[in-house]
Amino acid sequence: MGKAIFVTGIDTNTGKSYATGYIANEYAAKGYSVITQKFIQTGNTGISEDIELHRKIMGTGLLPEDVEGLTCPVVLSYPASPHLAAQIDNVRIDLSKIENATSALQQKYDVTLIEGAGGIMTPITMDYTTLDYIGDHRLPVIVVTTPRLGSINHTLLTLEMCRYAGIEVIGMVYNKFIVEDDSICRDTKQYLQNYLKKRFSDVQMYECGYIPV
Repeated sequence: MGKAIFVTGIDTNTGKSYATGYIANEYAAKGYSVITQKFIQTGNTGISEDIELHRKIMGTGLLPEDVEGLTCPVVLSYPASPHLAAQIDNVRIDLSKIENATSALQQKYDVTLIEGAGGIMTPITMDYTTLDYIGDHRLPVIVVTTPRLGSINHTLLTLEMCRYAGIEVIGMVYNKFIVEDDSICRDTKQYLQNYLKKRFSDVQMYECGYIPV
């Protein structure tokens, strides 16, 4: 049974999909068999557009598991938080479908990277969040952050919420896919590295930028 790892952002539009593809390549370079999964995709029909981006970055093209729906078990048409997108599509999000799909991938691959939707407190239903899902399944987390103004606050809140919930953070990706201010970019990176060293000493920060596809 392979390892499942949850990739969460500090917010929406942090480049989680680029980062997930980057992480997948890092694992593959170390000799692991690796696949990615988008556990809930909104604003989409058919195969998850985020999965398609993962595959472009990984250089594999679509995989049989993508066509089968194992890597995108829940796809909702409206571009909103899962709880609202499900209401608009008039469907109920079937968590067991996600769980079974992840389990099937784990049986075949050494590493399954599960990309979340939005941030760690994004609601899946009216009374169940992404944090609840991660905690219930005891998934280790990789946090994706950015150099944007405000990222320090959102990153620290994400890290401390994981600590509060007893969730293991195993890595952080500093995603420089958009750099709006070089000074803020450098300072944010240094601040977060220092914070990790003091409070999450086992967590290593990795840096990636925009990956042409």
